[in-house]
Amino acid sequence: MKSIHVETPQKEYNIHFEASFKPLVGHILELDKRYSKIAILSDDQVAPLYTSELKNVLESLNVEVLSFDFAHGEKNKNYKTINLIYDFLITNQFDRQSVLIALGGGVVGDMVGFTAATYMRGIDFIQVPTSLLAQVDSSIGGKTGVDFNGYKNIVGAFHQPEMVFINTKTLRTLPTQEFASGMGEVIKHGLIKDEAYLSFLENNVDAIKSLNHEAITELIKTSCLIKSEIVSQDEREQGLRATLNFGHTIGHAVERLMNFSRLHGECVALGMIAASSISHALGNITTSDLDRISSLLGLYNLPTKIEGLSAEDIYKELFFDKKTKHHQLNFVLLKTIGTCYMDNNVEEKLIMEGIKAILN
Repeated sequence: MKSIHVETPQKEYNIHFEASFKPLVGHILELDKRYSKIAILSDDQVAPLYTSELKNVLESLNVEVLSFDFAHGEKNKNYKTINLIYDFLITNQFDRQSVLIALGGGVVGDMVGFTAATYMRGIDFIQVPTSLLAQVDSSIGGKTGVDFNGYKNIVGAFHQPEMVFINTKTLRTLPTQEFASGMGEVIKHGLIKDEAYLSFLENNVDAIKSLNHEAITELIKTSCLIKSEIVSQDEREQGLRATLNFGHTIGHAVERLMNFSRLHGECVALGMIAASSISHALGNITTSDLDRISSLLGLYNLPTKIEGLSAEDIYKELFFDKKTKHHQLNFVLLKTIGTCYMDNNVEEKLIMEGIKAILN
């Protein structure tokens, strides 16, 4: 399986798995679109590694290829950066027949996707994710956005890419901490949807962490399959897709209170411990299950405890989450390992217990 087909009401597209950038040319030609210009948009960490290589590959399309990079990180995921991208596109006369390529991690993909959704009321873009987190999660499904006043993705749009092109070799340059962050989303997929996948992650720790080709390819494909199946059924997060927010309600609150000093996947890991503790308190999962989750996160160098925050501050921050409806908190909880459900009636006492489970 070298590709996965994603079908949503807005658009159908493929997720391609390759071991170099060269096959991207053929996949672009398969789109059967005559693009006027191509913009490779990346951040100042990824661009020096891959922009020139990708640019050289795309030259065979006989289309003008320009590139632009911006400051990296969540702290720069804002309108100031978006305006810089708009200026670049306008100055270089990009039109509606142009295509943007998002080369980088989740922050790059979210911002370039948002730019594509809004520039000239919508143009094409292609996701070329280079981080594990982006490859298995954020590049799939059409969610785009920027942060505003510290609130994550509070401004955004649903805008599906023309394709997702995954070059697995880019993980070789990914910092260890960033890889661990991506594993937070990977483990989430197993917890909410597939216990057999979770067992695969438990039984192949060394191979996965050493980027063994077969193991890492299996991991990326399985996570992409889980995400794409959910997105295909619920593009706009009206029900099923919300289950992908397991660990995110409390995780996002921690992320904001820490001023984004911790990586997204690390905060999701903490949120999963909290949500799992609530699930345990409700009698859904056993103490052994809880220990299993904590142990697996630890094996992939993800945090299960945090210092410097109070349970009260985290609880208050939950109500600023964009998933809150009618001032009711929405939690994704485990029914068992591998199955989950939505609950918007979790008692404050249980939420506080879940939060305290992650505090040192």
